[in-house]
Formats: sequence, C-alpha cells, structure tokens
Amino acid sequence: MSIDTVYLFLFPVIGFILGWIARFIVARNSANSVERIAHNMLQEAERDTAQLKKDRLLEIEQLVLKEQKRAEKLAENRNRDLQKRENRLEKKEDNLDRKFEEIQASEDQLNQTKERLVAEEEKIEGIKTKLVSKLEIVAGMNREEAKRQIIEAMEKEAHQAAYERLKVIEEEASENAELRARDILITTMQRIGTEVAAEQSITTVSLPGEEMKGRIIGKEGRNIRALETLTGVDIIIDDTPEAVVISCFDPVRRAVAKTALERLVLDGRIHPVRIEETVNKVSKELNQLMRKEAEKVLYELNIHNMKPEGVRALGRLYFRTSYGQNILHHSCEVAKISGMIGAELGLDPEICKRGGLLHDIGKGLVDNPDLDHAHAGEDLAKRLGEHELILEAISDHHGDADHSHPELVVVKLADALSAARPGARRESVENYIKRLENLESIALSYDGVDKVYAVQAGRELRVMVNHESISDMESKELAKTIVNRIESEMQYPGHIRVTIIRETRAIEYAK
Repeated sequence: MSIDTVYLFLFPVIGFILGWIARFIVARNSANSVERIAHNMLQEAERDTAQLKKDRLLEIEQLVLKEQKRAEKLAENRNRDLQKRENRLEKKEDNLDRKFEEIQASEDQLNQTKERLVAEEEKIEGIKTKLVSKLEIVAGMNREEAKRQIIEAMEKEAHQAAYERLKVIEEEASENAELRARDILITTMQRIGTEVAAEQSITTVSLPGEEMKGRIIGKEGRNIRALETLTGVDIIIDDTPEAVVISCFDPVRRAVAKTALERLVLDGRIHPVRIEETVNKVSKELNQLMRKEAEKVLYELNIHNMKPEGVRALGRLYFRTSYGQNILHHSCEVAKISGMIGAELGLDPEICKRGGLLHDIGKGLVDNPDLDHAHAGEDLAKRLGEHELILEAISDHHGDADHSHPELVVVKLADALSAARPGARRESVENYIKRLENLESIALSYDGVDKVYAVQAGRELRVMVNHESISDMESKELAKTIVNRIESEMQYPGHIRVTIIRETRAIEYAK
C-alpha cells in the first residue's frame, strides 16, 4: 500500500472523528444552556407563585373583612327590627288590656240595663193586659176578631200598593221592551234550539244489519267521504243499532242522501264510482219530482206564466215542513182560500190566489242565507216580475202593519186559517178539541171568572170576569197567572193571546 492510499483512507476517518468531537462539544454547551434556562424559569415560577399566594391571601382577607362588616350590619338591622316589634307588641298588649277593661265595664252596664228592661217589660205587659181588656169591653169584640180585621185591612192595603207598584214597573219596562224582547228570544232559542234543529235537520236510514255500517264507511273511509262530498250532508254512524243518521239543514240534500243510501244498501255494491252514479241519478229524479209537484199545484190552481226559476223554488217547498205541515201543500191551500175569499169580497181573485201561493216561496231558496224567508221571497218575486201587491203580501204576511189594500189582508188571513185549522199541523180533531177545553178549564178555575171562550182555533182566550169581584189591577194579575199556567201545563203551536174583559155598568132609574 502506498502512502497516498494511506492518506486517502485516514483523512475521512480523522474528519469523521473531529465531527463527532465538535457535535459533542456543541451538545454539551446546549445542555448547559438549557439547564441554566430551566433553572432561571424555575426561579421565576417560584417568585410568581409566592406573589400570587401573597395577592390571594390579601384578597381573602379583604373579603373576610367585608363579610364581617355585612354580617354586623345585618345583625344590627335585625336587632333594630326586633326592638320595633317588641315595642309594637307591648303597645298592642296595653290596648288589649284597656279594651278588655272597657268590655267588662260595658257588660256590667248591659246587665244592669237588661235587668231594668225586664222590669219595664213586666210593667208594660201588665198595662197592656189591662188595656186589651178595656178595649175588648169598649169594642164589643175579642182580641182574635180585632186581629183578623186588622190583618185583612193590611192585606188589602198591601195588594193595592203591589198593584200600583206593578203598574209603575210595567211602564218602566215598556220603555226597554225591544231590548228585553231580544233577550227573551235569545234565551228561548238557546233552550229549544237543539231540539228544533234536530227535528228539522236529521233523517234516519235503517240498515239490514250491523255489518252494513262497515261497508258504508269503506276502506279508510273512502265510501262515506265520497257520499258526504257528493251530497253535501254529514253521515253519522254511532252505536244506534242497524241505523245511520243523515244530518243537513237542506231538506233536498237530505232527501238525495237518504234515497241514494237506501238504494246503495239495497243493491249491496258500495264503492265511490257506484256512489257517484247513484247520487247523480237520484238528484235528477228528485229534481224531476219537485218540478212535477210544482207543475201539479200550478195546474190545480190554474196559474200560468210562472217562470222556470219560480217553478224550481216552488218545487223545493215539497221537501220543506213546518210543524209537520208540508209547505207546498200549505201554500196551495192558502192560494185556494185566498182566491175564494177574494172572489166573495169582489177583489181580484188572481192576485189573491197568486199571492197566497207565493207567500212562503222564500223557504225554498238557498242563495239568500242572510235574509228571512219573507224578504228572500220578495226578492225572487221581483225577479219573476210579479205584481206590487204580491210583493207586499210576500214581504209582510207575518207582520202587523196596517194595509190600504184588502188583498194583502186576505193573504194574511188565509195563511192563518191554513196553519190554525184542526189537523193542519199534526194535530187530530180530538187533540184540538181537548186543547181548547183545557184552555177554557184553566181560566174557569179562578174566582171571579164568569165566562171563557177559546177563539181563533185556540190562538186567543177571552176571559170575562165579574167587575165587582175583580178590579182593573187584579185583571192584569189574573191574565199573567193564566198565561203562566198555560205555558207550564200545555203544549201548543205558536202563541196564545189571553184577553181579560171587565165591564162596569152603572144603572139608575128616573122617577
């Protein structure tokens, strides 16, 4: 091996060793530096910790001093409040002691006064007994008779005062009669509204079995929804055995729903498509039936020139009732009576007859829910081009206005006759006669009543009384008493007017 080769080999080894020595020296210096830095940081941390402890102790001392001062202040306030309460209690005790002494003194005084009053009462009772004895001797009657006369006089005076007060109250009440009447009507409608609404808006359909209810409802209620949507009614399926209820204020819709449901039940095929077909078919048939019934009435009355809108409105009356009386038949009867009375009086029988037929036509309308049937009928008659007298007869056939045209009075009279005659409103002749007898017997049961007459088919009760037994004020009281008994003991359509008739006659003879 040559020297050059040895040098080439040694130089890298020597460089490597020198590098390691240099790194060792650097690492040692770095370790010493880190140790010094750590030592310095440790000293600074110890100084900071000591300062923090000192500051924290100072804060704690300050908080303790504040709490001590607060506690001392609270204790001072508490002691002050306790002192005030003790002072008040002492004052109350003094007041109670003083009041107790005053009450004790008052009781002693009351006992003394009571003893004096007892002595005075005994003395007065003795004087009273002597006076009563002397009065009985002077008056010629005993104590019971005198008491009875005094009581009778006082009762008579009280009755007179009550009658006078009643008259004043009635005069005051008449000033607010309209408001009071509205309150009475609202209360009455609230009490009987449910019963009347149920009677006029519910129809029951019989079923062959309970399983039919499920078929009417259908899967997920699709059948009953389809039927309610197409007919516009509410179908109620409850626990009523073998029956469902149809509820709707429109009698035509109820009739369509009832007929369609009966046919579906009879057919047995109940599904939305079949329901729609049946409802459409029944609607067409009922429309034809209503038109046929209206045309039959018009032909029977020999009334012509009625527009289709009027014929449709008349036909809808075929499904309307009032107290069980069919409105279309009632209108036909009113037209006949009006025509006959008008002919007898020399009036225009056609005006009377036409007014009688159309007087309730508003009850067949459904497009004027905000109007009563009289004004709704008047609006329809205007569109139909009817005579002015017919328009007035329709609008005021239930009113009390005075009319200058006798045709209007004829229509109103015929309406009352048709509604009030025996048998018109689900009342047999026997019940009608019995109701009149009951009315008369109620009035005859009172003293001073001479004669009683039930007139106007039981809508008015005329009571004739003895003028010597019953005064004018007592007549008013008797009328109210009879009305109260009629309302509580009887059932009747409409209202009953009670009229007390008292006649005073003065008779003298010239000699």
